[in-house]
Amino acid sequence: MAVSAGREFLAIPGPTNMPDEVLQAMHRPALDIYSRQMVELSDSLLSDLSRLFATKGKSYIYIANGHGAWEAVISNVLSRGDKVLVLESGRFALGWGNAAQAMGCEVEVLKGDWRRAVRPDEVEERLRRDKDHSIKAIMVVQVDTASSAYNDIEAIGRAIKAAGHPALFMVDAVASLGCMPFAMDKWGIDVAMSGSQKGLMSPPGLGFVAVGDRARAAHQTAGLRTPYWDWTQRDGPEHYQKYAGTAPVHLLFALRKALDMLFEEGLDNTFTRHRLLAEAVRRAVAVWSEGQVFSFNIADAAERADTVTTVRAAEGHDLFALHRYCKDKCGVVLGVGIGELQNRAFRIAHMGHVNAPMLLGTLGVVEMALAALDIPHRKGGVAAAIGYLAESVPA
Repeated sequence: MAVSAGREFLAIPGPTNMPDEVLQAMHRPALDIYSRQMVELSDSLLSDLSRLFATKGKSYIYIANGHGAWEAVISNVLSRGDKVLVLESGRFALGWGNAAQAMGCEVEVLKGDWRRAVRPDEVEERLRRDKDHSIKAIMVVQVDTASSAYNDIEAIGRAIKAAGHPALFMVDAVASLGCMPFAMDKWGIDVAMSGSQKGLMSPPGLGFVAVGDRARAAHQTAGLRTPYWDWTQRDGPEHYQKYAGTAPVHLLFALRKALDMLFEEGLDNTFTRHRLLAEAVRRAVAVWSEGQVFSFNIADAAERADTVTTVRAAEGHDLFALHRYCKDKCGVVLGVGIGELQNRAFRIAHMGHVNAPMLLGTLGVVEMALAALDIPHRKGGVAAAIGYLAESVPA
Protein backbone atom coordinates (compact mmCIF):
# COMPACT_ATOMS: atom_id res chain seq x y z
CA MET A 1 0.00 0.00 0.00
CA ALA A 2 1.08 3.57 -0.68
CA VAL A 3 -0.37 7.07 -0.43
CA SER A 4 2.00 8.64 -2.91
CA ALA A 5 -0.34 9.44 -5.80
CA GLY A 6 -0.20 13.08 -6.85
CA ARG A 7 2.71 15.46 -7.31
CA GLU A 8 5.97 14.27 -5.81
CA PHE A 9 7.31 16.79 -3.33
CA LEU A 10 11.02 17.62 -3.20
CA ALA A 11 12.34 18.30 0.28
CA ILE A 12 15.92 18.23 -1.01
CA PRO A 13 18.24 21.24 -1.01
CA GLY A 14 18.27 21.66 -4.78
CA PRO A 15 16.80 21.46 -7.22
CA THR A 16 13.88 22.80 -5.25
CA ASN A 17 10.20 22.95 -6.10
CA MET A 18 9.42 25.35 -8.92
CA PRO A 19 6.28 27.51 -8.84
CA ASP A 20 3.72 26.88 -11.56
CA GLU A 21 4.25 30.47 -12.71
CA VAL A 22 7.94 29.75 -13.33
CA LEU A 23 7.13 26.61 -15.29
CA GLN A 24 4.57 28.50 -17.35
CA ALA A 25 7.05 31.28 -18.11
CA MET A 26 9.15 28.76 -20.04
CA HIS A 27 6.20 27.45 -22.05
CA ARG A 28 6.61 29.82 -24.97
CA PRO A 29 8.28 29.95 -28.38
CA ALA A 30 11.98 30.68 -28.67
CA LEU A 31 12.99 34.32 -28.79
CA ASP A 32 15.07 36.10 -31.40
CA ILE A 33 18.33 36.28 -29.49
CA TYR A 34 19.35 39.44 -31.39
CA SER A 35 16.15 41.34 -30.57
CA ARG A 36 15.69 44.35 -28.35
CA GLN A 37 13.50 42.18 -26.10
CA MET A 38 16.42 39.83 -25.52
CA VAL A 39 18.74 42.69 -24.60
CA GLU A 40 16.19 44.16 -22.21
CA LEU A 41 15.63 40.77 -20.58
CA SER A 42 19.35 40.33 -19.97
CA ASP A 43 19.78 43.86 -18.66
CA SER A 44 16.89 43.46 -16.22
CA LEU A 45 18.22 40.15 -14.91
CA LEU A 46 21.78 41.35 -14.46
CA SER A 47 20.58 44.45 -12.61
CA ASP A 48 18.30 42.45 -10.33
CA LEU A 49 20.99 39.88 -9.57
CA SER A 50 23.25 42.67 -8.35
CA ARG A 51 20.31 43.85 -6.27
CA LEU A 52 19.98 40.38 -4.72
CA PHE A 53 23.69 40.21 -3.97
CA ALA A 54 23.41 43.78 -2.59
CA THR A 55 26.30 45.13 -4.60
CA LYS A 56 26.98 48.09 -6.85
CA GLY A 57 29.23 45.77 -8.84
CA LYS A 58 28.32 43.97 -12.04
CA SER A 59 26.84 40.49 -12.19
CA TYR A 60 27.31 37.76 -14.78
CA ILE A 61 25.11 34.86 -15.86
CA TYR A 62 26.68 31.56 -16.90
CA ILE A 63 25.05 28.56 -18.56
CA ALA A 64 26.32 26.32 -15.76
CA ASN A 65 25.49 24.94 -12.35
CA GLY A 66 27.17 26.08 -9.16
CA HIS A 67 30.33 24.11 -9.90
CA GLY A 68 30.65 26.09 -13.11
CA ALA A 69 30.23 29.34 -11.20
CA TRP A 70 33.01 28.19 -8.84
CA GLU A 71 35.28 27.79 -11.85
CA ALA A 72 34.20 31.17 -13.22
CA VAL A 73 35.32 32.88 -10.01
CA ILE A 74 38.63 31.02 -9.82
CA SER A 75 39.58 31.58 -13.46
CA ASN A 76 38.80 35.29 -13.41
CA VAL A 77 40.84 36.35 -10.39
CA LEU A 78 43.60 33.79 -9.77
CA SER A 79 46.75 32.49 -11.43
CA ARG A 80 48.48 29.13 -11.36
CA GLY A 81 50.39 28.78 -8.09
CA ASP A 82 48.26 31.28 -6.15
CA LYS A 83 47.51 30.19 -2.60
CA VAL A 84 43.89 29.89 -1.49
CA LEU A 85 42.65 29.50 2.09
CA VAL A 86 39.51 27.35 2.28
CA LEU A 87 37.32 27.69 5.39
CA GLU A 88 35.83 24.30 6.23
CA SER A 89 32.30 23.90 7.62
CA GLY A 90 31.12 20.94 5.58
CA ARG A 91 31.59 19.64 2.08
CA PHE A 92 31.05 22.52 -0.28
CA ALA A 93 33.82 25.00 0.51
CA LEU A 94 36.13 22.00 0.29
CA GLY A 95 34.68 21.24 -3.13
CA TRP A 96 35.39 24.78 -4.27
CA GLY A 97 38.93 24.41 -2.99
CA ASN A 98 39.32 21.12 -4.85
CA ALA A 99 38.33 22.91 -8.06
CA ALA A 100 40.97 25.58 -7.42
CA GLN A 101 43.59 22.91 -6.79
CA ALA A 102 42.69 21.10 -10.01
CA MET A 103 43.14 24.40 -11.86
CA GLY A 104 46.66 24.84 -10.52
CA CYS A 105 46.23 26.79 -7.29
CA GLU A 106 47.81 25.88 -3.97
CA VAL A 107 45.10 25.16 -1.43
CA GLU A 108 45.27 25.30 2.35
CA VAL A 109 42.26 24.21 4.40
CA LEU A 110 41.56 25.99 7.66
CA LYS A 111 40.36 22.87 9.41
CA GLY A 112 36.86 23.10 10.73
CA ASP A 113 34.21 20.68 11.85
CA TRP A 114 31.10 19.38 10.09
CA ARG A 115 29.20 20.07 13.32
CA ARG A 116 29.92 23.79 13.57
CA ALA A 117 30.34 26.98 11.61
CA VAL A 118 33.60 28.71 10.74
CA ARG A 119 35.14 30.58 13.68
CA PRO A 120 36.02 34.16 12.63
CA ASP A 121 38.72 34.42 15.30
CA GLU A 122 40.48 31.40 13.81
CA VAL A 123 40.39 33.08 10.41
CA GLU A 124 41.89 36.27 11.82
CA GLU A 125 44.61 34.35 13.65
CA ARG A 126 45.63 32.44 10.52
CA LEU A 127 45.74 35.60 8.41
CA ARG A 128 47.84 37.44 10.97
CA ARG A 129 50.42 34.66 10.69
CA ASP A 130 50.59 35.13 6.91
CA LYS A 131 53.15 37.93 7.20
CA ASP A 132 54.16 37.89 3.53
CA HIS A 133 50.55 37.78 2.32
CA SER A 134 51.05 34.56 0.38
CA ILE A 135 47.32 33.82 0.66
CA LYS A 136 45.63 35.42 -2.32
CA ALA A 137 42.02 34.43 -1.72
CA ILE A 138 39.70 33.09 0.98
CA MET A 139 36.85 30.71 0.10
CA VAL A 140 33.80 30.10 2.28
CA VAL A 141 30.13 29.18 1.89
CA GLN A 142 27.36 31.08 3.64
CA VAL A 143 25.34 27.87 4.03
CA ASP A 144 26.79 24.40 3.59
CA THR A 145 23.96 22.12 2.46
CA ALA A 146 25.80 18.96 3.55
CA SER A 147 26.23 19.96 7.20
CA SER A 148 23.52 22.70 7.28
CA ALA A 149 26.03 25.05 8.89
CA TYR A 150 25.36 28.79 8.62
CA ASN A 151 28.52 30.86 8.53
CA ASP A 152 28.46 34.45 9.75
CA ILE A 153 29.88 36.05 6.62
CA GLU A 154 29.73 39.55 8.06
CA ALA A 155 31.82 38.48 11.07
CA ILE A 156 34.33 36.68 8.85
CA GLY A 157 34.62 39.84 6.76
CA ARG A 158 35.36 41.84 9.91
CA ALA A 159 38.02 39.30 10.91
CA ILE A 160 39.75 39.63 7.53
CA LYS A 161 39.71 43.40 7.88
CA ALA A 162 40.99 43.25 11.46
CA ALA A 163 43.91 41.12 10.29
CA GLY A 164 44.77 43.77 7.71
CA HIS A 165 45.09 41.09 5.07
CA PRO A 166 44.64 41.88 1.33
CA ALA A 167 43.35 38.43 0.26
CA LEU A 168 40.19 38.41 -1.84
CA PHE A 169 37.08 37.43 0.13
CA MET A 170 35.11 34.96 -2.02
CA VAL A 171 31.70 33.66 -0.90
CA ASP A 172 29.46 30.86 -2.15
CA ALA A 173 25.81 31.91 -1.71
CA VAL A 174 24.25 29.01 -3.61
CA ALA A 175 22.15 27.82 -0.67
CA SER A 176 21.32 31.22 0.78
CA LEU A 177 20.75 33.83 -1.94
CA GLY A 178 17.11 34.89 -2.01
CA CYS A 179 16.42 33.09 1.27
CA MET A 180 18.60 34.80 3.87
CA PRO A 181 20.14 38.26 4.12
CA PHE A 182 23.23 38.75 1.96
CA ALA A 183 25.05 42.08 1.78
CA MET A 184 28.07 41.81 -0.49
CA ASP A 185 29.33 45.38 -0.38
CA LYS A 186 28.49 46.01 3.27
CA TRP A 187 30.22 42.81 4.42
CA GLY A 188 33.38 43.43 2.40
CA ILE A 189 32.92 40.54 -0.04
CA ASP A 190 35.00 40.87 -3.20
CA VAL A 191 33.31 38.26 -5.37
CA ALA A 192 30.25 36.07 -4.76
CA MET A 193 28.53 33.31 -6.69
CA SER A 194 25.23 31.45 -6.65
CA GLY A 195 22.93 29.28 -8.76
CA SER A 196 19.38 29.19 -10.03
CA GLN A 197 18.02 25.96 -8.57
CA LYS A 198 17.66 26.65 -4.86
CA GLY A 199 16.30 29.86 -3.37
CA LEU A 200 15.73 31.36 -6.81
CA MET A 201 13.11 28.69 -7.64
CA SER A 202 14.30 28.13 -11.21
CA PRO A 203 15.60 25.13 -13.15
CA PRO A 204 19.20 24.06 -12.70
CA GLY A 205 21.54 25.38 -15.35
CA LEU A 206 22.29 29.00 -14.51
CA GLY A 207 25.23 30.15 -12.41
CA PHE A 208 25.70 33.72 -11.19
CA VAL A 209 28.77 35.72 -10.20
CA ALA A 210 28.84 39.22 -8.70
CA VAL A 211 32.07 41.20 -8.84
CA GLY A 212 33.44 43.96 -6.63
CA ASP A 213 36.17 46.48 -7.36
CA ARG A 214 39.06 44.51 -5.82
CA ALA A 215 38.10 41.38 -7.73
CA ARG A 216 37.87 43.46 -10.89
CA ALA A 217 41.41 44.71 -10.27
CA ALA A 218 42.71 41.18 -9.66
CA HIS A 219 41.07 40.11 -12.90
CA GLN A 220 43.44 42.30 -14.89
CA THR A 221 46.43 40.11 -14.02
CA ALA A 222 44.70 36.73 -13.53
CA GLY A 223 46.53 33.98 -15.38
CA LEU A 224 43.74 31.40 -15.41
CA ARG A 225 41.39 33.36 -17.66
CA THR A 226 39.77 31.35 -20.45
CA PRO A 227 37.36 32.58 -23.14
CA TYR A 228 34.14 31.08 -21.81
CA TRP A 229 34.40 32.31 -18.22
CA ASP A 230 36.22 35.60 -18.89
CA TRP A 231 34.48 38.75 -17.61
CA THR A 232 36.26 40.94 -20.13
CA GLN A 233 34.96 38.82 -22.99
CA ARG A 234 31.44 39.00 -21.58
CA ASP A 235 31.66 42.78 -21.35
CA GLY A 236 32.15 42.95 -25.13
CA PRO A 237 29.95 45.10 -27.35
CA GLU A 238 27.82 42.29 -28.80
CA HIS A 239 24.93 41.03 -26.68
CA TYR A 240 25.67 37.36 -27.39
CA GLN A 241 28.99 37.79 -25.59
CA LYS A 242 27.11 38.01 -22.30
CA TYR A 243 26.52 34.27 -22.69
CA ALA A 244 29.60 33.39 -24.76
CA GLY A 245 27.19 32.34 -27.49
CA THR A 246 23.51 31.49 -27.69
CA ALA A 247 21.52 32.72 -24.70
CA PRO A 248 19.64 30.14 -22.56
CA VAL A 249 16.38 31.89 -23.42
CA HIS A 250 13.85 29.71 -21.62
CA LEU A 251 15.91 29.49 -18.46
CA LEU A 252 16.13 33.27 -18.50
CA PHE A 253 12.36 33.62 -18.76
CA ALA A 254 12.04 31.25 -15.79
CA LEU A 255 14.51 33.31 -13.77
CA ARG A 256 12.74 36.54 -14.70
CA LYS A 257 9.43 35.23 -13.33
CA ALA A 258 11.10 33.85 -10.20
CA LEU A 259 12.78 37.17 -9.42
CA ASP A 260 9.52 39.01 -10.04
CA MET A 261 7.85 36.75 -7.49
CA LEU A 262 10.62 37.32 -4.95
CA PHE A 263 10.48 41.08 -5.27
CA GLU A 264 6.67 41.05 -5.16
CA GLU A 265 6.78 39.16 -1.88
CA GLY A 266 9.50 41.51 -0.65
CA LEU A 267 12.94 40.29 0.37
CA ASP A 268 12.41 41.04 4.06
CA ASN A 269 9.19 39.02 3.98
CA THR A 270 10.96 36.22 2.13
CA PHE A 271 13.71 36.11 4.75
CA THR A 272 11.12 36.05 7.54
CA ARG A 273 9.20 33.22 5.86
CA HIS A 274 12.36 31.15 5.63
CA ARG A 275 13.28 31.88 9.24
CA LEU A 276 9.84 30.87 10.53
CA LEU A 277 9.64 27.67 8.51
CA ALA A 278 13.20 26.73 9.47
CA GLU A 279 12.42 27.15 13.14
CA ALA A 280 9.29 25.02 12.72
CA VAL A 281 11.50 22.22 11.39
CA ARG A 282 13.89 22.67 14.28
CA ARG A 283 11.02 22.45 16.78
CA ALA A 284 9.93 19.14 15.25
CA VAL A 285 13.47 17.73 15.19
CA ALA A 286 14.01 18.76 18.81
CA VAL A 287 10.99 16.69 19.85
CA TRP A 288 11.96 13.66 17.75
CA SER A 289 15.45 13.83 19.22
CA GLU A 290 14.14 13.08 22.68
CA GLY A 291 13.88 9.47 21.51
CA GLN A 292 17.71 9.49 21.72
CA VAL A 293 18.28 8.38 18.13
CA PHE A 294 18.29 11.73 16.34
CA SER A 295 20.20 14.94 16.93
CA PHE A 296 20.97 18.16 15.09
CA ASN A 297 24.14 17.91 13.05
CA ILE A 298 24.97 21.52 13.95
CA ALA A 299 25.33 21.67 17.71
CA ASP A 300 24.92 25.43 18.25
CA ALA A 301 21.40 26.64 17.45
CA ALA A 302 22.72 30.01 16.27
CA GLU A 303 24.77 28.29 13.56
CA ARG A 304 21.88 26.36 11.95
CA ALA A 305 20.83 27.46 8.48
CA ASP A 306 17.40 28.78 7.59
CA THR A 307 17.42 26.85 4.31
CA VAL A 308 18.23 23.23 5.23
CA THR A 309 18.39 21.12 8.38
CA THR A 310 20.69 18.10 8.65
CA VAL A 311 19.51 15.51 11.18
CA ARG A 312 21.99 12.93 12.45
CA ALA A 313 21.05 9.44 13.56
CA ALA A 314 22.73 7.17 16.05
CA GLU A 315 24.58 4.14 14.74
CA GLY A 316 22.55 1.10 13.78
CA HIS A 317 19.64 2.79 12.04
CA ASP A 318 19.03 2.40 8.30
CA LEU A 319 18.27 5.87 7.01
CA PHE A 320 18.03 4.57 3.45
CA ALA A 321 14.88 2.78 4.64
CA LEU A 322 13.55 6.11 5.90
CA HIS A 323 14.20 7.72 2.54
CA ARG A 324 12.58 4.86 0.65
CA TYR A 325 9.48 4.94 2.81
CA CYS A 326 9.01 8.69 2.47
CA LYS A 327 9.50 8.60 -1.30
CA ASP A 328 7.83 5.35 -2.32
CA LYS A 329 4.98 5.30 0.16
CA CYS A 330 4.27 9.01 0.54
CA GLY A 331 5.80 10.89 -2.39
CA VAL A 332 8.20 13.03 -0.33
CA VAL A 333 11.89 13.10 -1.31
CA LEU A 334 14.21 13.86 1.60
CA GLY A 335 17.83 14.87 1.22
CA VAL A 336 20.30 12.08 1.89
CA GLY A 337 23.36 12.43 4.05
CA ILE A 338 26.39 13.11 1.88
CA GLY A 339 30.12 12.88 2.40
CA GLU A 340 30.95 11.68 5.89
CA LEU A 341 27.23 11.69 6.76
CA GLN A 342 26.18 9.09 4.19
CA ASN A 343 23.47 6.89 5.76
CA ARG A 344 24.15 8.68 9.03
CA ALA A 345 21.86 11.66 8.46
CA PHE A 346 18.90 12.93 6.50
CA ARG A 347 18.24 16.47 5.37
CA ILE A 348 15.06 18.52 5.18
CA ALA A 349 15.24 21.50 2.85
CA HIS A 350 13.09 24.55 3.51
CA MET A 351 14.20 26.96 0.81
CA GLY A 352 12.70 28.68 -2.17
CA HIS A 353 9.11 27.88 -3.13
CA VAL A 354 7.89 26.53 0.20
CA ASN A 355 5.05 27.44 2.52
CA ALA A 356 3.44 26.17 5.72
CA PRO A 357 1.35 23.31 4.26
CA MET A 358 4.28 22.07 2.17
CA LEU A 359 6.57 22.17 5.19
CA LEU A 360 4.10 20.67 7.66
CA GLY A 361 3.24 17.96 5.14
CA THR A 362 6.90 17.02 4.91
CA LEU A 363 7.26 16.90 8.67
CA GLY A 364 4.09 14.82 8.91
CA VAL A 365 5.47 12.27 6.44
CA VAL A 366 8.76 12.03 8.34
CA GLU A 367 6.94 11.43 11.62
CA MET A 368 4.71 8.87 9.90
CA ALA A 369 7.80 7.09 8.54
CA LEU A 370 9.50 7.03 11.92
CA ALA A 371 6.43 5.34 13.39
CA ALA A 372 6.01 2.89 10.51
CA LEU A 373 9.68 1.87 10.65
CA ASP A 374 9.72 1.63 14.47
CA ILE A 375 12.58 4.09 14.74
CA PRO A 376 12.66 5.40 18.32
CA HIS A 377 11.52 9.00 18.60
CA ARG A 378 9.30 11.08 20.78
CA LYS A 379 5.94 11.71 19.16
CA GLY A 380 4.61 15.22 18.76
CA GLY A 381 7.20 16.82 16.50
CA VAL A 382 4.62 17.99 14.00
CA ALA A 383 2.45 19.33 16.81
CA ALA A 384 5.41 21.33 18.10
CA ALA A 385 5.98 22.79 14.64
CA ILE A 386 2.30 23.71 14.33
CA GLY A 387 2.30 25.27 17.78
CA TYR A 388 5.34 27.39 16.97
CA LEU A 389 3.87 28.65 13.71
CA ALA A 390 0.51 29.37 15.34
CA GLU A 391 2.27 31.58 17.88
CA SER A 392 4.57 33.23 15.35
CA VAL A 393 1.97 33.90 12.65
CA PRO A 394 -0.89 35.47 14.63
CA ALA A 395 -4.38 36.04 13.28
